[in-house]
Amino acid sequence: MKIDLAKVINNEVRFEYIRAPGPGGQNVNKVATAVQLRFDAAGSPSLAAEIKTRLLKLAGNRATSAGEIVITAYRYRSQEKNREDALTRLVTLIQRAEYRPAPRHATRPTRSSQEKRLALKKRRSEIKRGRISPNSE
Repeated sequence: MKIDLAKVINNEVRFEYIRAPGPGGQNVNKVATAVQLRFDAAGSPSLAAEIKTRLLKLAGNRATSAGEIVITAYRYRSQEKNREDALTRLVTLIQRAEYRPAPRHATRPTRSSQEKRLALKKRRSEIKRGRISPNSE
């Protein structure tokens, strides 16, 4: 299922502008250049349920208990660049969530690998048995 990311971004994303942390002098202390992007992933009508669960799992600590993803961007000095950075990170996250991982199939070890493992164990035990002093028996 392809998602219309432009529609999602226009309708379902909220931006809050905050002061950026860290050094920067007067600019950082006076201007709210950092951007906090908020996206309600759990309540998004444009995402499939399967994608929502993968998205919230991929978001990790950026996801709140209410199912909202919060991305804070303060890499750049300008508000507009930080806004673009936050949007890019959200789009990347959604695109990663779109891909369904290949299911794992349980496999059994081959006979030769089992025999090799047992032979190595036997060799190792022989080495260790050779270390025991003859008086201890």
